[in-house]
Amino acid sequence: MSTTPPTLTLPTDPHHHSEPGELANKLGYAGLIPFVAGALFVWLLVGRVEEEPFIFVVRALTSYAALIVSFLGGIPWGLVMLRNAAGEAELPSHHRALWAGIAFSLAAWVALLMPPHAGLVVLGGLLIGCYLIDRKRYPELGAAGWLTLRFRLTVFASLSCFLAAAQI
Repeated sequence: MSTTPPTLTLPTDPHHHSEPGELANKLGYAGLIPFVAGALFVWLLVGRVEEEPFIFVVRALTSYAALIVSFLGGIPWGLVMLRNAAGEAELPSHHRALWAGIAFSLAAWVALLMPPHAGLVVLGGLLIGCYLIDRKRYPELGAAGWLTLRFRLTVFASLSCFLAAAQI
């Protein structure tokens, strides 16, 4: 008994754009908890606790922000891979999406190596930069429906980074 794997087909309507489901929305908003809690703890703990726990909180927030920037840089990779698997020709916009993903991951790594007061500012800027680039890339890759969620998450995540940096 031979079974052939199902064929991957993407919508052919160029105006079709997937939107996040309930779980993606919940997980996206839950992903803000480390940002908001980290910024809040930085503000509440600065000058009130020993240096070591404070540094731990700052490093945790900075590391999480860098991970999220890398995660965001990887999303276009997944979308391009999906389009390639569906037999679509690789377009110049796909190449730009792949390069941007790598650039954001490398920039996040550099920001992680910086002193936290500067690195968090860079990471907040990278979160905004990812969104601005994705505003162009997502429609090209069929994911424009995710931009509203991405905007909301970007506002809170980047603001958390900037507020924490301001207090360090």
